[in-house]
Amino acid sequence: MAPRTLVLASGSAARLRLLRDAGFDPEVVVSGVDEEAVSAPDTPALVTTLAERKAAAVADEDGGSVVVGCDSLLEFEGRRHGKPASVDEARSWLRSMRGRSGTLFTGHSVIDEPTGRQASGVAATTVRFAVTTDAELDAYLATGEALEVAGAFTLDGRSAPFIDGVDGDPGNVIGLSLPLLRSLLGRLDIPITDLWSGLRA
Repeated sequence: MAPRTLVLASGSAARLRLLRDAGFDPEVVVSGVDEEAVSAPDTPALVTTLAERKAAAVADEDGGSVVVGCDSLLEFEGRRHGKPASVDEARSWLRSMRGRSGTLFTGHSVIDEPTGRQASGVAATTVRFAVTTDAELDAYLATGEALEVAGAFTLDGRSAPFIDGVDGDPGNVIGLSLPLLRSLLGRLDIPITDLWSGLRA
């Protein structure tokens, strides 16, 4: 039996890399959802709603694929941090987080196109930030990476040495929780192994 097609409703290179490394070969379709137009009472609800809208925007009611939508935000001292709007904003965030902890929330939503069924959930990982120097932060900010990731940091790039550790799924911080994806697929009666591409590098 040929594997079913997995569609990632995200332009995130990190999410695509996570899925490929885990044995999937997803098709990428960027949803185009206006994230600024969505509101919710708390961070878990917001990332879940955004993930649901991204998946729904890409899903085809006549299709045969499995669509996955995700959205990530860092919550630090009650404030939500997505991608910083500028280097100055990223610098301010990173300075304030030195030696402290925040929680990275990623909403996940899966749609089974043939049935139209949808399952959603959110993963939360505590991130413990190192005490970095101003020189380290300036060097990191000069790479441009901070402007491309939620909270201005990631575990799979230049900022990795500046994270003392995480409590929870590290993949969630990178952008997608594979254990949660398996759980959501299970709710839709789709074995995660049915989505493996069988093609490994």
